[in-house]
Amino acid sequence: MKRLILAASLSALPLAALVTPAMAQQAVQTAPVVSPGATVLTVQAEGRSTRVPDLAVFTAGVTTQGQTASEALAANARAMNATMAALKSSGVAARDMQTSNLSVSPVYGEQKRLADGSTQGDPVIVGYRATNQVQVKQRDLARYGQVIDTLVKAGANEVNGPSFQIDKPEAAMDEARIDAVAKARARADLYARAAGLKVVRMLTISETGGWSPQPPMLYARADKMMMAAPSPVAAGELDVNANVTITFELAPQ
Repeated sequence: MKRLILAASLSALPLAALVTPAMAQQAVQTAPVVSPGATVLTVQAEGRSTRVPDLAVFTAGVTTQGQTASEALAANARAMNATMAALKSSGVAARDMQTSNLSVSPVYGEQKRLADGSTQGDPVIVGYRATNQVQVKQRDLARYGQVIDTLVKAGANEVNGPSFQIDKPEAAMDEARIDAVAKARARADLYARAAGLKVVRMLTISETGGWSPQPPMLYARADKMMMAAPSPVAAGELDVNANVTITFELAPQ
């Protein structure tokens, strides 16, 4: 069996190299039989599909301080209950809200600093800080900015997001996969013709990577946010990608 060696992303690899070590034994048993004297070509290709996001994921929460842990937590509970009520009144379903962080931690005062710049004594606890955050799925993107403003008015002082996503990306992923396979086949035909060969069949195909949600945009602390008008938000579009590695069998024309 001949192997066509190409630079960069086109590499002639043994069939067993396309699978993980844990699958090696099975791959050896199920690998297709290559015709004697055939050339093997491995091609990598990326397919793409574009969608308008229909989901915005963000976190909203409250951070409070008190002289004692219980005081900080009690103040936090009052503000967080108002925040949760604001979410519900804005049309966010209970299934789209999930607590992501609840913590209480001490707040330390500054240590006494000496003339040489060093500090003296142990840190002293001067209070406690309580934080409660909830992860939210906003399905009505047209009202996203309004929901954020409502949350801040209700007492939320920490908002992070959004991460725009596709609620059901399966159809877009399938389109990207079809595009990736078509590109791989076209590229294989191109190299085969350049080498005076033709593509006989696909031997193996594997998928790597895939679509990942858009990284979140970070908002400033609520006390620094402008509240005069609804916060503007642009959802844009998302690219859904699929990456495939396909091994082809080539033969003389």
